[in-house]
Amino acid sequence: MHSILLTNPIVLPAVILGSTIIFILFLQPRPLSSSPKSNSMAARSFVLWLHGLGDSGPANEPIKTLFRSSEFRNTKWSFPSAPENPVTCNYGMRMPSWFDIQEIPVTADSPKAESDVLKAVQNVHAMIDKEVAAGTDPNNVFVCGFSQGGALTLASVLLYPKKLGGGAVFSGWVPFNSSMIEKFPEDAKKTPILWSHGMADRTVLFEAGQAGPPFLQQAGVTCEFKAYPVLGHSISNEELQFLESWIKTRLQSSS
Repeated sequence: MHSILLTNPIVLPAVILGSTIIFILFLQPRPLSSSPKSNSMAARSFVLWLHGLGDSGPANEPIKTLFRSSEFRNTKWSFPSAPENPVTCNYGMRMPSWFDIQEIPVTADSPKAESDVLKAVQNVHAMIDKEVAAGTDPNNVFVCGFSQGGALTLASVLLYPKKLGGGAVFSGWVPFNSSMIEKFPEDAKKTPILWSHGMADRTVLFEAGQAGPPFLQQAGVTCEFKAYPVLGHSISNEELQFLESWIKTRLQSSS
């Protein structure tokens, strides 16, 4: 199998994702909630979105335009891009990557690049710390990610020293072994996790997603797992609409 065949399953869905979101915006506009009372009560919040392998932050920015509820009027969105790194599953080809991936498809038993993941986690924590220092309540900080970004989301939330508003994993996997559980701060275990995964995913197998809830249960972390029967390795509008409501119910209003 040539490297290009290994690259395409990851890169293409990310490219399609951006154009799909724009398409939905034009054909299925949703009414904008604009209650003055709810706007004044909306506290400052922060949503950090971590993209998948080979993608970029700017390509995912259309996601924020789907979140039209008034609760998101004071939300700061961040779509960082991963640095270019060699990726083992693509024969060492350099591409935007948060950490190394040994094999594609990713299974429940795929090798873990823990040291690489931990370095990436430090960078994510620095982004969160900067926003918290600027005045955002950690309970209004939400980290979300797709595929490799979903795996990094999980690691970043579980290793952060404070409870956050939530972590949302889309088509991701557990990027480290169960021995890492003892390193999770007690407050981090209070952060709720939303895990969404397509049952038709051939890049990050559904079994990799299914391994998430038992791992989190072992760690004492609350996880809501949602399976999408016909969804492959991509994000659907249905998933994003649910994410909007999931975050809304967890936002802390201003006092």
